[in-house]
Amino acid sequence: MTLAYISLLLIQLAVIARAVLRPHREPASRVAWVVVIGVVPVVGILAYLLLGETNIGRKRTTRARKIFAGVPPPSSPDAASEINLRPEFPDRYVPLFRMGETINGFAPVGGNTALLTADSNAGIDAIVADMDAAADHIHLIFYIWLADNNGLKVAEALKRAAARGVACRAMADGLGSRTMIGSKHWTEMRNAGVHVAIALPIGNPLLRPLHGRIDLRNHRKIVVIDDRITYCGSQNCADPEFRVKPKYAPWVDALMRFEGPIARQNQHVFVGDWMNYVDEDIRSLLEPPIKAPGTGFTAQVIATGPTIRNSAMPETFATLMHAARRELTITTPYYVPNESMQAALCGAAQRGVDTKIIFPARNDSREVAAACRSYYRNLLEADVKIYEYVGGLLHTKSITLDGDVTLIGSANMDRRSFDLNFENNILLYDEALTATMRARQENYLAMSSEVKMADVEAWSLGHRLWNNTVGMLGPLL
Repeated sequence: MTLAYISLLLIQLAVIARAVLRPHREPASRVAWVVVIGVVPVVGILAYLLLGETNIGRKRTTRARKIFAGVPPPSSPDAASEINLRPEFPDRYVPLFRMGETINGFAPVGGNTALLTADSNAGIDAIVADMDAAADHIHLIFYIWLADNNGLKVAEALKRAAARGVACRAMADGLGSRTMIGSKHWTEMRNAGVHVAIALPIGNPLLRPLHGRIDLRNHRKIVVIDDRITYCGSQNCADPEFRVKPKYAPWVDALMRFEGPIARQNQHVFVGDWMNYVDEDIRSLLEPPIKAPGTGFTAQVIATGPTIRNSAMPETFATLMHAARRELTITTPYYVPNESMQAALCGAAQRGVDTKIIFPARNDSREVAAACRSYYRNLLEADVKIYEYVGGLLHTKSITLDGDVTLIGSANMDRRSFDLNFENNILLYDEALTATMRARQENYLAMSSEVKMADVEAWSLGHRLWNNTVGMLGPLL
């Protein structure tokens, strides 16, 4: 037995031990990593060191937690607004909003109004119109910001606002928005007085893995204007033609414009993200009393990520599924659930809830599409109705249940959104707005093909083998 072999064996055993002892990991994930490291030692060890742990870097984690601890709790309400701010929803939804509150400390708040924008272009136009009317500040975060028609509309609106004295802070993810960050438009915004920042910058790709996983991203899409208007949904700052991946176009998104106290909760999320990458203390923006000019519905921000409680997002999804009594409709482009969430979805259908889930027929990730379809048989056996949207890449992330509750935001139902990405969502209770979201989901259904058990059984042996093999690798994240 050579020294090299003994050394490899010791390293292999050490990495296996680390995978087994790593906290906050599902048993299936531990087993999968042990098998991979044991069967293909060199590849498995390298894969684990690069991708096996959720790590944004010790310095970033320490800084993020310090900033989060120093951000003041939500301010007290304005005396004239106290009644309007009181949340109102049936007792059976108490567990939903209580779950959300345990994640970020944001209590559900009343006094909100909102509308669902017509489409991606209308959503960007609405954002630009609000930016042009801004009087004090504009804050935004986008995962993907492209230098296309819509992306440049937003850039120009920021420059106009900065020119008239509005404080403009714009943040983009270092990977998703790398083309915009490296373009002349980014420099022009900075020169025009827009404060720009990069979330999770890549730096040197060869050295980046030494400072945390390169594939941990800020996937949030947040706009806050004057502390009273905010946007939330799946919409990136880009055209629906999405020219970086044109063969999957159009990308079909949903974006809601909110007005009211819920904007302060998104402001909290923005302040934490901004201060994590910029040496500018803007916590004073969170101090003024919260105002609710009129009555409105109850809403709550749910923001998750690697520095937030582990498994917060799948717990939220599962809690919503358990709460459904009559109807549950879901849209998501990426579905790679953990066991508890898969059980919750199947359980909803099995207890008689009309349960529908809509995926894109053509996914921009071949591997995620295969992993997603590995769950089709179990879902269909539980009476979950599966649909595949054929009008483009359905990118909307939404849940509606029982005609009065909606969750909308950036989080997908996959391991990336569960453990790797920083996400942002809004949970709301309102019959009228949920009816609007439900109508949008019906439009998606009208452009979808239902998947039956016969379709799954008709898949070739190779097709099933590919789907199930990729599906088995899901726990490796």
